[in-house]
Amino acid sequence: MDRDNNIPRFDWDLSFSTVVSSPSTGTDAIGAIEFDPSGEILATGGIARKIRIYRLNSLLGTSRDDDDDDHVERCICTPAKLSSLKWRPDLTGRVIGSGDYDGVVSEYDVEKGVPVFERDEHGGRKIWSVDYTLRSGSVLGASGSDDGTVQMWDPRNGGLDETVRPGGGTAAICSVEFDPFGGNFLAVGCADRNAYVYDVRRLVDPIFVLDGHTKTVTYARFMDQHTIVTGSTDGSLKLWDIANGQRVVRTFRGHVNSRNFVGLSVWRHGGLVVSGSENNEVFVYDKRWGEPVWVRGLGGQTDRFGSDRRFVSSVCWRQADEDWCTLVAGGSDGVLEIFSGIRN
Repeated sequence: MDRDNNIPRFDWDLSFSTVVSSPSTGTDAIGAIEFDPSGEILATGGIARKIRIYRLNSLLGTSRDDDDDDHVERCICTPAKLSSLKWRPDLTGRVIGSGDYDGVVSEYDVEKGVPVFERDEHGGRKIWSVDYTLRSGSVLGASGSDDGTVQMWDPRNGGLDETVRPGGGTAAICSVEFDPFGGNFLAVGCADRNAYVYDVRRLVDPIFVLDGHTKTVTYARFMDQHTIVTGSTDGSLKLWDIANGQRVVRTFRGHVNSRNFVGLSVWRHGGLVVSGSENNEVFVYDKRWGEPVWVRGLGGQTDRFGSDRRFVSSVCWRQADEDWCTLVAGGSDGVLEIFSGIRN
């Protein structure tokens, strides 16, 4: 066997492109970063109760001394702190959905900067994740909350379609994601240490229970139609083969994560996984190896107490290209950094 095949290697020349600093003097942790379907528009949201909209081309032209207000194309003020964002797939970047700390899902017309839809089905408990899928030409939405439920709905009529209680509904739901390849699966990350996979056509029971983490599963993301990546506050990521017995294909370690949401994103074209870390570094893993292939610390200043308590709180890959990659990372200090690269 060729020993070189077991040595982690990075097939991408990924380097720093720009940093955008938040003008806020208070807490401005970035909890969500999302590209629109075109990959040209970037949205961020978090503790500052604002959805900030950027054009990627504008951001890539910034200097290190520029601040956030110089390049925000639109800023939408929201009534509560935001935990998650997701663009509606049927409206070509015109409407973005959000989940907030008051348990409300809201949708905003980005061009007009006004809310166009709102639903409160979680009893005021924090929503940690929202997602959408297209089914038979219609949009289906889902949200996961501290109340232990996943709520699913059709935004056209605002009615509650389904309530799902993974693990009996006794633990917080941290992550929801529909199969982005058009399949019928919904992946759910739960504070009971498990991830669950449901068939949206029959939500009575999960078709898979991914049992392998020792602490809260904060994220569950589809790498492809047959594999899912989960992240946990046990400090590991796991790659699961759901087509062949729900087995763990690989465990990724290197980043630090014991209590916070640090972000998890997969770049499906490149087979790459990125995680934030509580030591304020970004860790990129190749699905072929368990060790990180690229690690980068975020910049910024120490907090007002003179200590460095910053951590990476959100990460996002741009999905649009195959030979050019873009990675965006946001910190607990509100700083946004962008990295770009080409295939070696």
